[in-house]
Parts: sequence; C-alpha cells; structure tokens
Amino acid sequence: MSNPLDEMIFAHKRGEGRGMPSICSAHPWVLKAAMQWGDSPLLIESTCNQVNQFGGYTGMTPQDFAAYVHRLADEHSFPFERLILGGDHLGPSVWRKEPAEIAMQKSRQLVQACVKAGYIKIHLDASMKLGDDHPSHPLEVELAARRTTQLVKAAESACSDSGVDCNLRYVIGSEVPPPGGAIEHEDAVSVTEVEDVRHMLEVTRDTFYVEHLESAWERVIALVVQPGVEFGDDFVLDYQPEAARRLKRYAETTPFVYEAHSTDYQLRENLSRLVGDHFAILKVGPALTFAFREAVFALSMIENELLPSAARSHLVERLDEAMLREPAYWVNHYRGTEQAVAFARKYSLSDRIRYYWAQPEVQRAFTLLLKNLGDRPIPLPLLSQYFPRHYLPVREGRFANSAEAILTESVSLVLRDYMHACGLNPKSS
Repeated sequence: MSNPLDEMIFAHKRGEGRGMPSICSAHPWVLKAAMQWGDSPLLIESTCNQVNQFGGYTGMTPQDFAAYVHRLADEHSFPFERLILGGDHLGPSVWRKEPAEIAMQKSRQLVQACVKAGYIKIHLDASMKLGDDHPSHPLEVELAARRTTQLVKAAESACSDSGVDCNLRYVIGSEVPPPGGAIEHEDAVSVTEVEDVRHMLEVTRDTFYVEHLESAWERVIALVVQPGVEFGDDFVLDYQPEAARRLKRYAETTPFVYEAHSTDYQLRENLSRLVGDHFAILKVGPALTFAFREAVFALSMIENELLPSAARSHLVERLDEAMLREPAYWVNHYRGTEQAVAFARKYSLSDRIRYYWAQPEVQRAFTLLLKNLGDRPIPLPLLSQYFPRHYLPVREGRFANSAEAILTESVSLVLRDYMHACGLNPKSS
C-alpha cells in the first residue's frame, strides 16, 4: 500500500535530500499554520502524555485527537488524504512508576487505541525503567526489545481487527532525548555510538522474528538516536555534523533513516545538515508554541499602547495566574530564585506555558485580545517595534496587517525552516 513516509524515505535514499517535519503539537494555531503548506503530506503526532486512552493532559483520546485534527483540516481546506497521524513515545512512559505488567498492559491499550483511530506512524519507546525494575541496574537492551515487540503485537492485532491491509510504519530506538527538552542546563550531550545502534537493531530484529513479526520488521522505517542536539530553559545545543559523522556513515549501510528529537530552535542550516546526514524525520513542538506565545505577548504589548487598562485583556497576567494556580506542568522544570522562576514561566525555551492556553480564563482573555485588536491594521510604528520581521512583508502585501494573520505568520516562520531543510515548498516564503 502506498505510504507517503515510504516515498519520502525512497527519495532520501536516492540522494534527493528529502525529509519530513513531525509536528508534535495539538495547539490549534500551530496546526492552522502547518495546514497552510504547499502540496506535501503533513505529519502530525501526539505524545503519550498529551493524548492517551485516559485523556492525557489535553483531555483527548486518540480517537478524539484524530477527529480534532480532521475538523481543523476541514476548516482550513486541507485535504484529508495528505494528513499522516502519528504517535510519539508510545509506551509505558506515562505509567513508569507502576509495575511492569500493569504499565505494559496500559501501553498496549494505548497503541491499539492509536491504531484504531487511524494513526499510521508509530514511534515505540520502551526505554525507561518501570516500577518493579531493578532501581540500580541499567535497563537491558533485550528487555526493552521484548517490551517493544509486545507493543508491536498489540498494534498489528488492532490493525488486523480493522480488516484492512496493515499500513503501519514503526520507529524504534532507545536513545530518546527527554520529551519537551532538558530540565537541567547542559553544555553537551553524548552522541549515540554506532556500536550501540547496531546492537539495538540486531537484538530488536531477532526479537521480532522470535515473535513471528517479520512483516512488521519490514515496516520499521526509522531509528531514534541522539545526534547531539538539545535545548532547555535558556540554552540550545547546536548540531555538530562532525560529532555525528559515524552515525551518518552507518545509516548509509541500512534501509533506515534516523528520527531526530529535540530539534527545536536549531538554525535553518543545522536542520538542513541534519537531513543531509540522514536525520530525515525532524520532530518539533515547543519551538512552534514558543513562537505563538512570543507573538501573543507582543500583541498584548500593542494592546497596552492602544487601550486603557480597564479595556485590556491582561492576557499575560491571566496566564501567569493560571500557572501559579496549577503548577504541576512547570514546577519540576523551573529552578532557581523566585525571580528566575517567574522569568522562566513566561520566557523559557521549554515553553511550559503551552499547557495553559486551554484554561477557560486564559481563553477568555485571548478572545478579548483578538477582539480588541480586531481586523484593524496594527499601526505601522508598533508593527515595526514589536514585529520587525513582519514589517516588510506586511508593507509588501505578502500577508494581512491583522492580529490573526500575524499570529499565523509567526508560527509559519519556524515551520519554513523545517520545510526548507526537508526540501518542501511552502505557499509563500
């Protein structure tokens, strides 16, 4: 069965320098911007803690998420046939403190729910210790492989139950950076050793074959390894091609490509180098919601210049109040003095603020902000002051001088770097 992921990999292996961004976000403005691309397939993924059979932090099951994405596609006239849904970090991460038997049972249920909802790209991550694993021993590659094959069997079973040919594509690998960025400041991260990749592949392949999953093994398309990129509150570790040279050479001996996580905030040329070095799937999430947050804050500052206090949305204050009232999504990520933590809540590259946009009082303030600014043009001096990258394109008529157009364009600026790196053509540049 034809699959856009296969087509991308075949083109990449032919030396065409093709890749595919993976949009790991449920934010409607991020997805709206992504749906304004050209004619390329659009890969949208949900993470295991964001969307799962119990609702995740978005309150959505995989079926809900699929319906939500399709609804947005319909609203923005994006063809359904170009959508690819994926599951990110599918496995026991959410339930890692529970005994292995229970955690894996829930993981199998999650994978099956994703398959039944129409997810095609399945990233399986069984790299973490579970509640009754030995606390001081590293997790054995063999055990991670056995748990991975449990998840594959669950996925294949759900696919078989649907009565159609299985079109699933798998991504495997245990060298997974922390979802959402590093918690501690890091000056460097270790690039995955080729010997470790080779060993993981051999063990996992053998485990697939023992479980009679040869057909599923033929549909493994990518490996997650650490290319040496990372970001945190206030730092970005840039890609160093020389450090990943051996990984690049090894990929040229296999049918697989690499999937790079934590590529957020990499420079455009680094993203292009990653794709050229066979990191053909580029995950991005926080950098997109950070761009949205940055634009919203700037619009709030413009609102402050144009309206009296009583009429303003006070959106920035409403966001911080929501974060202080429900600190669970940031309290274990931001450290330091009270002033440093307050700064991080607003401006951290980790962008934990992304968890709070759906709060009712935040949504009310956001709606008021857009109402206050409306469709009237932003005064040119304020546009130049707060959106200098947008000023010239607006003056040249490339997009409208309105709050909504500026928000979409702010996210699109990030997306264009990924499209350029992956050899895709946006509608505008």
